[in-house]
Amino acid sequence: MKTKYFDWFLRFLIISLTLITCKKEDNTSLPIVKTYSPFYISSTSVTLGFNVESDGGSTITDCGIYIGTAQDPETSGTQLHIASDTGIFAGRIIRLLPSTQYFYKAYAKNAKGEGLGEQVDFTTPGTITDYDNNVYETVKIGSQLWMAKNLRTTHYLNGDLIGTTSPLTLDISGESSPRYQWAYNGDENNVSAYGRLYTWYAVTDSRKVCPSGWHVSTDTEWTTLINYLGGGDVAGGKLKETGTSHWQSPNAGATNESCFTALPGGTRSMDGTFYYIRESTYWWSSTEFNTNEAWARYNNIDDYVGRYQFNKHYGNSVRCVKD
Repeated sequence: MKTKYFDWFLRFLIISLTLITCKKEDNTSLPIVKTYSPFYISSTSVTLGFNVESDGGSTITDCGIYIGTAQDPETSGTQLHIASDTGIFAGRIIRLLPSTQYFYKAYAKNAKGEGLGEQVDFTTPGTITDYDNNVYETVKIGSQLWMAKNLRTTHYLNGDLIGTTSPLTLDISGESSPRYQWAYNGDENNVSAYGRLYTWYAVTDSRKVCPSGWHVSTDTEWTTLINYLGGGDVAGGKLKETGTSHWQSPNAGATNESCFTALPGGTRSMDGTFYYIRESTYWWSSTEFNTNEAWARYNNIDDYVGRYQFNKHYGNSVRCVKD
């Protein structure tokens, strides 16, 4: 058994695919194809898969999926050619529309004709908007619905401003419960991709930083997410955006198959120093470790995701999860 990796582009859709080649059957008929239910669904992307279980005794000349917004996508949707072989395929399609129902079927062709898998449908989750009118995609992973980008707001939910420091590098270690936010290095150009950095006191303030109906993720909710993705040793790669547009090379193990699109926003220490943009991301949980520290999760250029207690004065990123 062997593994191959593919990246495909068609119109406005991109698919990343993994093929596991399996033993071929020795009979003559239409190919046998199984369509899998989606693994992860975000507002604009989905990770799905299918299995060409048998070539019917004749060489597979084409296999892939039909996908569209109406039933029977083989007649009204888009055909995505994947390969010409038997095996299990799993990949991610991006640039879908939020809050939209899609239908898809797997197919495989041989000299006898075309075999179709079952029709499967899914609906992409909607987007959410914070007080500053920043729009966030969302992603369903297991039973949880998460924001698919780091928080960017400068206001609490009631409209009160979340302050920042002046100067930018102000040492706040002597303050009792500092409530601040920062753009990394004070550069607003960093915010669109990486979000803002917040002290723990800001993200747990009773005025709330997340959009209505959402909350700062707890340590337990982070554990649920990471366990669903297979544990800390493998979840990091499944969470991270692929490539090196935002992550420093080598961005090991990144597949973003979860559609979570983790980006390395770095951190701000209590003495005012900014560290690790493009190398690491640190997300606050709302859960205390002790009087001075709280639990956070981190993800870096390796494919590991870990748990660490940070001083509450640090500036870290935030992901909100639906109530």
